[in-house]
Amino acid sequence: MLLLRRRVRFLLPSSLSSPRAPLAKPLPLPLRHPPRILASAARPLASMAAPAAMSRDAFRAAVTNTLERRLFFVSSFKIYSGVAGLYDYGPPGCAVKANVLAFWRQHFVLEEGMLEVDCPCVTPEVVLKASGHVDKFTDLMVKDEKTGNCYRADHLLKDFCKDKLEKDQTLSPEQAEEYNKILAILDDLSAEQLGAKIKEYGIVAPDTKNPLSDPYPFNLMFQTSIGPSGLSPGYMRPETAQGIFVNFKDLYYYNGNKLPFAAAQIGQAFRNEISPRQGLLRVREFTLAEIEHFVDPEDKSHPKFGDVSDLEFFMFPREDQMAGKSATRLKLGNAVSEGTVNNETLGYFIGRVYLFLTQLGIDKDRLRFRQHLPNEMAHYAADCWDAEIECSYGWIECVGIADRSAYDLRAHSDKSGEKLEAHEKFAEPREVEKLVITPSKKELGLAFKGNQRMVLEALEAMGETEALEMKAALESKGEVEFKVCTLGKDVTIKKNMVSINIEKKKEHQRKFTPSVIEPSFGIGRIIYCLFEHCFYQRPGKAEDEQLNVFGFTPLVAPIKCTVFPLVKLEKFEVVAKKISKALTAAGISHIIDMTGNTIGKRYARTDELGVPLAITVDNTTSVTVRDRDSKDQIRVEVDEVASVVKEVTAGQSTWGDIMWRYPAHTASAAEDEEAEP
Repeated sequence: MLLLRRRVRFLLPSSLSSPRAPLAKPLPLPLRHPPRILASAARPLASMAAPAAMSRDAFRAAVTNTLERRLFFVSSFKIYSGVAGLYDYGPPGCAVKANVLAFWRQHFVLEEGMLEVDCPCVTPEVVLKASGHVDKFTDLMVKDEKTGNCYRADHLLKDFCKDKLEKDQTLSPEQAEEYNKILAILDDLSAEQLGAKIKEYGIVAPDTKNPLSDPYPFNLMFQTSIGPSGLSPGYMRPETAQGIFVNFKDLYYYNGNKLPFAAAQIGQAFRNEISPRQGLLRVREFTLAEIEHFVDPEDKSHPKFGDVSDLEFFMFPREDQMAGKSATRLKLGNAVSEGTVNNETLGYFIGRVYLFLTQLGIDKDRLRFRQHLPNEMAHYAADCWDAEIECSYGWIECVGIADRSAYDLRAHSDKSGEKLEAHEKFAEPREVEKLVITPSKKELGLAFKGNQRMVLEALEAMGETEALEMKAALESKGEVEFKVCTLGKDVTIKKNMVSINIEKKKEHQRKFTPSVIEPSFGIGRIIYCLFEHCFYQRPGKAEDEQLNVFGFTPLVAPIKCTVFPLVKLEKFEVVAKKISKALTAAGISHIIDMTGNTIGKRYARTDELGVPLAITVDNTTSVTVRDRDSKDQIRVEVDEVASVVKEVTAGQSTWGDIMWRYPAHTASAAEDEEAEP
């Protein structure tokens, strides 16, 4: 259930350095892992970087311009002026997304033996009522009192405080401390407190400067009706998890009635964001990949935890955040053994998420796992961590990994009346003390008539504490007031209506509601951060010319290689088509570019698409293969080239390994003439 808290934690104004190659105009290194925006953020951006360095905004603009120009993604319905928060993926964007999801399935579903499901996007209201979304899935909104334009109230206050900290040179230490405190407690402010701060600071509508209304809750779900009558309300799902929870009983049976097991789902989710911004990071329709790992609440060990226990990466425990410290590198095994991470299963998934993100190409030095603060934790949750990735917008929550205890299954069990339980068979029967509640159907029927069933079910559903309190009250007073939620009122229960006892029984099995460990991935957010982490520039031939490159790993690159005849000659085109046929047979995505452009311009064009390898046909028996990042070239026989490309793009060998086996090729002046196409 990723992002029930919709927030972005901003870094001090900074720019991002290339993870792959030096820039002609180097970007300053980002500040690492600050817990909040500090008073020092009041300095202007110009003071944070040398004049020659690319600012954070300029870097983002260069990335976004390249992505849109090369059709990785564009605004949806652009010919009709577009719709905020909706985007279309173009051909290379679709390919990157497909590669990320294919690796997600390999890394989690296949390697962990998960059960994959695919559930509808339209969800009946009763399901989301049980989960709490109908009542609580809200953001506080304010309206421009004259135009009616809507804004996220917390975003306006956050932007005001951040702007003051970054740009106001006259800010006193006391004012800076106040703004930092507001940013730290922003998620906890009530509608009244938020409204009071907006008025105190004189915050107005950003577009018109008109006064704003008081904040009020706005439910983020898209409502619809199921069927033509309009009598069955529903919603477009805000997450994919509920489809897994309501299918627990069947999935448990499919798995041989054994725990632990995990179910996974990839699918679209929908949130009617009040004021979507930040491109792919905050949208109204997006792809989630979610895992629900069901486990015995009395045994959260994991047999494969040893596989990840030696991993060391940036972690940000709540104690360090509250003490104003920075994230530090911790060994995962130590974090679990010392109790920083609640249990082995949660720790195992944190480790697996780290491996997934870094193998995609996320810079490990700009990735941290931040533990939820006490004011962020749901009352039922045992522990929660977010994988946050640093990009030009700050620290972005991209994966949530939570131990949600048994809350979700119990909520659906209570609402539906279906027992969503697991059981453990004992080798020998065990004698246990058990609470036995025996309602008298006859007496309840006489007293409550048509409401008998609802009162009976409410009595049987009592917990041990409530039942023992009722028992004591009945023995002392003879009757007690009892709230029946399904009736929406209290009823009077008399001593002759129910028997409550603690009895010793022999049990052959233990029944329980499983706990859920839930990793939830925002695929669009991961992909956007990947775009930024893989982007860099290098000098072209012209003075001050900068060439854009996406240094994607072969794993996620939208196209694995290109084939270029050096010049437009029929004999070279025949060889290019032969190579293309061999690449297709090997399952390697590629394109042939037979345009009359110089080879340098064609290299530059494919570098902007992040293509790892380029094959240049300059001979009928052998060709050159060029590496995107180093620009080194080797000469390979035509019949071998497909297997060489397969070896590198499948991760069986590195480019360095290949360089040892084949002769180097020195590029001619014409080949080296790279320029912006």
